[in-house]
Amino acid sequence: MPTCRRKRVLLTEPSPQLLADLEAEPNKEVFYLAQTGEIFPDYESYSSRLSFYKTKQFQCDVTGKGGLDFFQALDSEQQEARTLHARFPEQLKGPVLRAVQWQVMGRLDHLVEAVFDRFKDRYFDGERVFIDLNGEKFWGRIVKVVPPGATAPPTTSTKRPRASSSAQPAPSATPTKVHSIGGDLKTPIDVVNSKDDPAAYVYQIHMIDEAGNHTGSTGQSNGDHPKRQPGSMVDVHAVSMSRDRLAFSKSILRRFIRDCVDRDAAIASPWTVKRAIAERYGVEVDMPEETRKGVDEIKRGEIQKRRKVATPPKKEGPPAKKQKKISAEERAQMLKEEEEELALIEAEERARELAMANAPKKKKKPVKFPAEDMDVRLTEKEKKSGASLVRPIPNRDLPFDSCGPGVFESFLMSWNFLHVFSAPLNLSTFTLDEYEHALRHSTTDPPCALITESHQALMSVLRNQQAAKHHPAVVSLMNTEDGPEDVVSSEELLRRIEDVGNTWEMGLNAAGREPWESCLIGCLKDYASIDTFPRLRAILTYLLFDTSDRPPAKNGRAKVEPEQSEWSRPLAEPEDRYPTLPVSDKIAILAYLADLGIASKPIHHYMDNCETKLTELRKEKIEVNREKKNLAEKMSAVVEKAGVAGGDDPMQVDEDSAGSDAEDSASLLAAPLDGSEAGSSAGGAARAATGTMRQRLLRQKAQNHALAKQQELAKSKNKGAAAALAEYRRLTDEVAKQDRKLENIEREFRKLLGVVRLRPMGKDRFYNRIWWLDGLGGGNLVGSSGQALYGAGRVFIQGASEIDREMLGVRENEDGDVQERREAEETPEAMLKSNEWAVYDDADQLEEFFAWLNPKGNREVVLKNQLFKWWDHIIAGVRKRQSDATTAVKVLDARRSTRGRNSSAVNELMREPYMLWTNKLSKQSKS
Repeated sequence: MPTCRRKRVLLTEPSPQLLADLEAEPNKEVFYLAQTGEIFPDYESYSSRLSFYKTKQFQCDVTGKGGLDFFQALDSEQQEARTLHARFPEQLKGPVLRAVQWQVMGRLDHLVEAVFDRFKDRYFDGERVFIDLNGEKFWGRIVKVVPPGATAPPTTSTKRPRASSSAQPAPSATPTKVHSIGGDLKTPIDVVNSKDDPAAYVYQIHMIDEAGNHTGSTGQSNGDHPKRQPGSMVDVHAVSMSRDRLAFSKSILRRFIRDCVDRDAAIASPWTVKRAIAERYGVEVDMPEETRKGVDEIKRGEIQKRRKVATPPKKEGPPAKKQKKISAEERAQMLKEEEEELALIEAEERARELAMANAPKKKKKPVKFPAEDMDVRLTEKEKKSGASLVRPIPNRDLPFDSCGPGVFESFLMSWNFLHVFSAPLNLSTFTLDEYEHALRHSTTDPPCALITESHQALMSVLRNQQAAKHHPAVVSLMNTEDGPEDVVSSEELLRRIEDVGNTWEMGLNAAGREPWESCLIGCLKDYASIDTFPRLRAILTYLLFDTSDRPPAKNGRAKVEPEQSEWSRPLAEPEDRYPTLPVSDKIAILAYLADLGIASKPIHHYMDNCETKLTELRKEKIEVNREKKNLAEKMSAVVEKAGVAGGDDPMQVDEDSAGSDAEDSASLLAAPLDGSEAGSSAGGAARAATGTMRQRLLRQKAQNHALAKQQELAKSKNKGAAAALAEYRRLTDEVAKQDRKLENIEREFRKLLGVVRLRPMGKDRFYNRIWWLDGLGGGNLVGSSGQALYGAGRVFIQGASEIDREMLGVRENEDGDVQERREAEETPEAMLKSNEWAVYDDADQLEEFFAWLNPKGNREVVLKNQLFKWWDHIIAGVRKRQSDATTAVKVLDARRSTRGRNSSAVNELMREPYMLWTNKLSKQSKS
């Protein structure tokens, strides 16, 4: 059986519930996996198992080749098994399997060694062997085996067989059984060889050629020895014989035995040949009583050994008295007690093994990060530093989640389709909250423009598609039998929809000619069926018949049929019935139309254009990064040049420092002479020495000249620093401009990429998927005036897929602590089932979740980087949504306080945000 992460893959057994259901209902439909023979009760479990089998993580247990899916690994094993059984001598299979049966050996290698030593010099009738004649090897086939002491075979004939003889002469009956005790592994090999010496056997060999033919080749040389020619007979001993190493060697023997035998996990369990193989080769399948007693004795001995190791030696004392003779009943009682004790010891051994398996694992070697997320553990230092240990609990209060499984996901994905493909749909974007409230709108007056425009936009892209010639809805309804839950018969429903929505394509063009609800029925008639849209019959019945016992609404339209007695239920108009349609059915309709629209030509053309723009953006991004690199090099050159010239960083120079050196020079000119010069002047005046005055004037003149030169150098230095500073600031502005350009490219890239493919932000350590749907397709993250915009305004978290849960299951089998970690790091109330949804709609929660992610893991480092890249926009959208919700509550409270004075229910409804939405991209509004 193929292995996955060094563990053998076990096939899924039918559950007891499924077996009980099949006994109660033999004709129950199930899903059958033909390659493995597994049976599944539903498609989800079947597809999950099939997806697991198709992952490239399996290894062939025979060849060791990895990177295969399950079926490739299984085919590899089966092919190798066929090759192995074809190579292994057929005459050896039975004796080898009989020797292996019921043997108690701890390791398979020891068993292979014992079998190989017993059979390497023992040969059987019909085997194809090598014969060593005078140093040359020839092919031959054994036709007779003569054991020691038996009558010697007749003199060997060197002539070829007559033409009438068969190509392979039948082996003659052997007078005595050959190798009678040679395969008995319980008897020591030296004892066996002394009683049944393999070297004393004589084998009569029929010479053959390499192809296995007994007749010689016509082109054979006449000089060959007659005994060496194919077709001749020769008598040899085992010392002159050998087998082909491709047919019999220790490695081949090991693979053959491993493929044919099995063993229980209990202590000292014997190797047993698989039943089907044993029956084929005549090997006993029922353990003889003597063998069973021997196996039990071995088990008992192994247990006694373990008990002696665990039990301290007894104290020395006087010799025990001779035991009395015991009766047969007492002996039976003692054996029974020993068996009970043996069972108890085996139970304790299993419990000990289970405890060892559940014991904490030894510390593994340090791993390099990032690594597999489940291998990453928080250190004590990280825990003491305040690292987040528990993931914040997400909010499970999701829109329409109570309507049934899958409704919220359909709601979210249908909104995402309308949001992303708003341009080809000619539909202005709206928030997820507005979409939710619009679906809850249940009145015909005033109508909801958002719902109307959404349906018309979806039907418009389907209008030019080629529908089926025969209405699939009509055909499927004709082939459907009425059930107890159907309030209207299929015959009545077919008569009712016969004349509804037949011109729905033209009705979409001419406003007011045909209500969009009737167009919707026509569209469903052309594209939907019971198989593709299971809720079709229930929805059509609800829209076209009054299924309630209430009187018709005052604003309801007149019935189209004059004879109400022809119908089992009162007729109704679709436009009157749609607002009260269950929300789950509204979502199902929109989701189905979105699934049809994804294959339409306008959507495909838009996706192709987005692909082209993505390529252009990639090139533009490369150019921007190249320009940023050039600017960085120029900035470094400016800093280096200014630093060499002035010794200071030009960034540290300001305008006030430009004239500081000049002021210092002026102060030097105005400074008085030092004390020594003053003293000498006074002394010169006293002595009236004219030469001293002249020296003083010359010295002062030289000093003034030096100060003037210093002042000029300072001015030139300040001018260079100012120029460098100006150039540096200009380059900094250019870099900032390129950064803004790059940010715009990233936002545009996200929008276009969201059209082509929708992917989660990443996965956490437990394979939960994180979704952020803002800024995709037609949605924007920043408004024209720079304000934050949002579509969903929250971050969704989805439980692991079935394939990922299989990966966690494999990890659980290896380490046994996955569930424990989930309970500790997610908490039981926050653990999500497969494909279950939750949401983070609070900024503080998101910050806690961001802190909980560990960048040392392969998955979480990618997720954390993506969140960090868009973090400002994520938080801005969440806070903007919270602000809008708070404002809406305040406005609602203000309206309630003034209700009855200057407001009505209709006016209040019209001021709801979802009712204020208008489709600015509609073709009719443009015209």
